[in-house]
Amino acid sequence: MSGTSLEKPVGPTIGSVVNRPEAAVVETARALPTATLHEAGGRIGVMPSAIKPVAPGMRVCGTAVTVDSPGGDNLWLHRALYVAEPGDVLVVHVRGFHDFGYWGEIMSLAAKVQGLGGLVIDGCVRDGAILADFGLPVFARGLCIRGTGKDYGARGWINFPTLFDDLVVNPGDLIVGDTDGVVAIPSSRARQVVDAAVQREQKEALVLDRLRQGERTLEVYNF
Repeated sequence: MSGTSLEKPVGPTIGSVVNRPEAAVVETARALPTATLHEAGGRIGVMPSAIKPVAPGMRVCGTAVTVDSPGGDNLWLHRALYVAEPGDVLVVHVRGFHDFGYWGEIMSLAAKVQGLGGLVIDGCVRDGAILADFGLPVFARGLCIRGTGKDYGARGWINFPTLFDDLVVNPGDLIVGDTDGVVAIPSSRARQVVDAAVQREQKEALVLDRLRQGERTLEVYNF
C-alpha cells in the first residue's frame, strides 16, 4: 500500500536532510537482538527502558524520523506521518508528558498506508487490543486513554536531534526494538555495528554449543 502524492509538510522546524544507512544494513539488523547491537557498538544506544512493545512478539526495525512533540498534543505526530519515507520509524519524545494516548488505530492505519516501519514513543498510546493485531509495530511506555489536543500554535520539531534521557537520537539513525527494549545506532556507524553484531551472534552460538556439551562458564570465559 502506498500513500498519496500530496506535498510533504514543510516548515522551519521540519528537517529535510536525513542520512539513512544502506537498505541492506537495515535488513541485516532486522534479525539481530537489541542487546547484541548495543554490546557490539560498545554499549551504546539504549533508549529509556520503560519503552516496550505494546504486544508480545512485536519487533521494529527501520531508520529514525525524530519527533519532539509538545506534551499532550499529537499534531506533530500527524505531520511526521507524511514527512517520513517508507520503512522509517517515528521516534517520538513528548517532553515528559507520558500519560496521554498519543497514538491509536487511526494513526496506525495512516502509518501502514504510508509504508512506515513503526512507532517508538516515550509516552503512551491507546487502542492496545487493536494495535496488538494490526501489523504495525508500536513501542511505548504503556496504554492511556487520555485524549490529546491539536494546538496549531505549539512548536514541535521533526528530523532534528532529539534527547531521550541521556541518549541523542538523530534522524536516520538505525532503530531496532524487540522484547528487551529499543536501541538506536548512529547511521554513520550502522554498517560497522551490524557487522560486529553478526560476528558476536556467531561467537555466542559457539559458546552455547560448548555449554550444552557440559562445559562451565568459568572455563569458557576464563573467569
